[in-house]
Amino acid sequence: MSELMRPTFDVDLIKKYGGEGPRYTSYPTAPQFSDRFGERDYITVIGESNRLPIPADLSLYVHVPFCSNPCFYCGCNRVITRSKTAGDEFLANIERELELVSPHFDRDRVVRQLHLGGGTPTFLTLEQIERLLALLKQHFPFDPDAEMGLEIDPRSVEPRGVAGLRKLGFNRLSVGVQDLEPDVQQAVNRIHDTATVAAVIGAARAAEFDSISVDLIYGLPLQTTAGFSRTVEAIISLRPDRISLFNYAHLPHLFKAQQRIDEEQLPTPKTKLAIFRNTLERLMQAGYEFIGMDHFALPDDSLVKARQDGSLVRNFQGYSTHGGLDLVSFGPSAISQIHDSFAQNERKLDDWAIRLQEGHIPVARGLTRNTDDTLRATIIDRIMCSGQLNYGDMEKRFELNFGRYFKEELVRLAELADDGLIDWTGQGFAVNGRGLLFLRAIAKIFDAYLSANHTPKGRFSRIV
Repeated sequence: MSELMRPTFDVDLIKKYGGEGPRYTSYPTAPQFSDRFGERDYITVIGESNRLPIPADLSLYVHVPFCSNPCFYCGCNRVITRSKTAGDEFLANIERELELVSPHFDRDRVVRQLHLGGGTPTFLTLEQIERLLALLKQHFPFDPDAEMGLEIDPRSVEPRGVAGLRKLGFNRLSVGVQDLEPDVQQAVNRIHDTATVAAVIGAARAAEFDSISVDLIYGLPLQTTAGFSRTVEAIISLRPDRISLFNYAHLPHLFKAQQRIDEEQLPTPKTKLAIFRNTLERLMQAGYEFIGMDHFALPDDSLVKARQDGSLVRNFQGYSTHGGLDLVSFGPSAISQIHDSFAQNERKLDDWAIRLQEGHIPVARGLTRNTDDTLRATIIDRIMCSGQLNYGDMEKRFELNFGRYFKEELVRLAELADDGLIDWTGQGFAVNGRGLLFLRAIAKIFDAYLSANHTPKGRFSRIV
């Protein structure tokens, strides 16, 4: 796709196609992982990946699970603590995990990308983050030009700390803002003012970070169209390179913290939709390009360039410009992807730590894709990242007749075409402006684990 299209906002289409659906950071998605996949399987797939004709270079992810205070909307795997020793204990266990995992990778496989997520990575002090980096570089060879990013809570780092992170080598920063209205912040227990956010972003720009991203959430309690518009205007004035606009999924049966949210304070579906529409239009007016789903970026950002030249990929960190890397993850609940296999660590901090102290790689579950999984994963990735699919490409790569193999899926695609979401091409289809907001709905047609394209209610967030 040489040019990025503008998404069309259509209420009738949202009613029909805007329901729940996977975010497709992987396929098969995490609910399909099995505890039959464990430590030995993980070691085996690493060895197999080393023996490929051209082994993939590496992307590292570290899940830092700690937060000082609970945000009531949060669905992440995190531990609320103010312990002064938690960070050091965590690093000791990360060192054990590195000692157990890294020897299985050939030393000529270079780290091209690093990301710290959480939780709150900046729960760790600057000195602890420096120690973490030293441990990672001790066990894996790093490309001198590696992309190195982390997520920060603006309450947990001062401007001079941002400059310190840059000196350590970090070049990408994601700032969790969510909303700037005081009453909304009070309702979700995440309180910080605009000046704090502006100071952090200003410090990142002064330190010459390559990319600065801001996360926002719509659908939180007490949000209004006017209030969220003020938040959006404040963020636009700070001109981050990327903006993520997440749709809040209220799933208190899955995430205990959300039980503390007063459901009567949640915006009505009509208000929530209006907030999304206003924000979508305003970001486009302000010069941001729509990448896909909930991602926006300025025209000169690498995400935009990757979307245009077809190199955009999707993984557990969302949209990325680094395709073709094996993902090696550390920390509780972290998910690795090695070639066609996924491996997820123990979710609970104590379980993860105990497994390590017993001398085991703490893999709790995972899976290895079969040929059908790999085929469907490739199709879903093409839809999510390029908005188009060429049947001939799939036929050549997987040696099949696309029309026969996907007879039922083509029937459902015809309905999308009738509703104007996709346009038929000579060898497949392309998503148009009316369909851009529904990439997940289009992709899930090819999800073999959703019976008759039905999404189990209450498992995934809404598409729009």
